[in-house]
Amino acid sequence: MSVLIEVCIDSLESLPIAQTAGAGRIELCSSLATGGLTASAGYMKQAARVATIPVYAIIRPREGDFLYSSHDVDIMLEDIHTAKHAGLNGVVIGALAADGKIDEAAVKAMIHAASGMGITFHRAIDHCAAPFDALEFLMSHGVERVLTSGLAKRADEGISTLKEMVQLTQGRLSIMPGAGVSPDNAKRIITETGATEIHLSGKTTRSSFMTYRNEKATMGNGESDFDITVTNPDIIQQTVLALK
Repeated sequence: MSVLIEVCIDSLESLPIAQTAGAGRIELCSSLATGGLTASAGYMKQAARVATIPVYAIIRPREGDFLYSSHDVDIMLEDIHTAKHAGLNGVVIGALAADGKIDEAAVKAMIHAASGMGITFHRAIDHCAAPFDALEFLMSHGVERVLTSGLAKRADEGISTLKEMVQLTQGRLSIMPGAGVSPDNAKRIITETGATEIHLSGKTTRSSFMTYRNEKATMGNGESDFDITVTNPDIIQQTVLALK
């Protein structure tokens, strides 16, 4: 059985690294440290130019939960149009209501905006109060796949739920395990769940090429601004080999 490996990236630098290492699809993000946010328009356009494999843009306007205001949803619809006009292959979407059930109105609007593109529903499913009802809704609306850890912190801890999801959706929607996937556990996750695709970042850091550095001034979370997140080709290649 052939297994497709999706790699999430948050820089254009990582895209050719991931596809050369064996990725079959890219999830295009910014800010992987916060779980992945929407890429800029320029980043989307350049990714479409560079990629030789399908690229799906995550549509997530902010970090945190998946309860979105009407303004958030308007932003997400605009970002879907941006991804479409950039020439990307698909989008990765998700939204929940306050009670933890899928926000059907928001998701329907996003599906409509993405007409003609591939659609993945992201890990909002893992925060959903009725995940199997959500799967039925997504299948009935033509969503291609769901990225999920099986409601657990890591995919290898959610194997039993992932297996249930695969059995429920067989032939109608693909279940793509993700979160904590590595060369060490990818084969087990695929074998025990029956999934046919898997998702990971395989990220590492490289040192900045700056020769002048002011280490006192830092942006964001206070860590060094001179450690650059990038895809590690060895992790992707090792995962490919583990799944053969």
